[in-house]
Amino acid sequence: MRTAALFLMVALFSGLISGRVTAQVNSITPDHVYYNNIKSVKFNQAGDPLSMPMYTIGGGEKLELSFDDMDNDVKNYYYSFILCNADWTPAQVNQFDYMRGFSETRILDYRLSSVSLQRYTHYSVQLPGTNSYPVKSGNYLLKVYLDSDTSQLAFTRRMFVVENKAGLAGYIQQPITPKLFRTHQKINFEVNTGSLNIQNPFDQLKVVILQNYRWDNAITNLKPQFINGNVIKYNAEQDCIMPAGKEYRWIDLRSFRLQTERVQRSEYKRNSTDVFAVMDYERADKVYQFIKDVNGRYYLATLDDYNPNFEGDYAAVHFSFASPEPYAGYDMYIYGELTNYECNDKNKLTYNGASRAYEGTLFLKQGYYNYIYGTVDKTKPNAKFSTELTEGDYWETENNYTILLYYRALGGRSDELVSSITLNSILNRK
Repeated sequence: MRTAALFLMVALFSGLISGRVTAQVNSITPDHVYYNNIKSVKFNQAGDPLSMPMYTIGGGEKLELSFDDMDNDVKNYYYSFILCNADWTPAQVNQFDYMRGFSETRILDYRLSSVSLQRYTHYSVQLPGTNSYPVKSGNYLLKVYLDSDTSQLAFTRRMFVVENKAGLAGYIQQPITPKLFRTHQKINFEVNTGSLNIQNPFDQLKVVILQNYRWDNAITNLKPQFINGNVIKYNAEQDCIMPAGKEYRWIDLRSFRLQTERVQRSEYKRNSTDVFAVMDYERADKVYQFIKDVNGRYYLATLDDYNPNFEGDYAAVHFSFASPEPYAGYDMYIYGELTNYECNDKNKLTYNGASRAYEGTLFLKQGYYNYIYGTVDKTKPNAKFSTELTEGDYWETENNYTILLYYRALGGRSDELVSSITLNSILNRK
């Protein structure tokens, strides 16, 4: 009796803790920075700052995580992982079933800035570590927090662990629909299920399509059109169609001393630097022009042979977007990886009637940045970020489309990431 009562108490306590953890995870926003002193968060494959943080089980790849703490002191930052489903809800799986080693790890590699006017502490770590690593494929939420206390959450990032159990192939084409023919791009692809045990592909398979690694406009909830043995095709005419946008705008901030590309002027103060970007203009109705871009990403770099990680400097970068009058009923934002692909007060632009332009300021480290301008309709609840009024769409635009294939086994408790492929709208165009 005493043993049974003890077991019941442990079960209830474990359930209570599990419920608290699940509720806490559900309130966490992926790819979000919670502390204002955290800047320049980069999470990517080792050696490629423009890549997704994805690695293959058994593949031997490494991921790099780095960030700056503008408080210029030494803190105890820890990280941990949470397994999530395809829709980024927490998977109902015990951590012991998807992780090996320690449940959390301290970030030990840090360096105080030198040379730069702005003082900060640069932290970095390679993942997965030998003392903590995932063993199950799927979506993972990386959490970085202070003093081993998850309530002091500094920032989060998405991470992808793939175990190749299926195949993906596809191409990009113009839509047939006349209204979308000149402004959109259509993604056609098929899945080879290989050895997967699929009884019901409509329920067991989930597909997500990302344009230039963005999640705010991801295509989800796709259903197969044709099933022929192990081959499943997703080529319905109205599916997998996305506005093509235009090439991203750019600014070269690799030097604050030289007049770099798209910098109008710089102002140097005793303890800070202000950089004024060349004014941007609306191009929704302008002729398409191909520009080599990095599809909305950025990378840290300098022209002065300094190490950008701990010797790169920061500046207040002032952007402006010319407009004869404000867009009635809309808020305007500057957007890209430099703003975490979010719309908030930090990257919201303010209309200046005197200069007849929207203006805003971002605190950025030396590097090369892509960005675009867009609007959010204030009159509609839950309206999404749109570039229709500011940038326009043209079907020839160069874009990367990443297809993520998720599979849930019969009786499985999480969505496994079993294949991925990235298609380029020019290189993989039909």
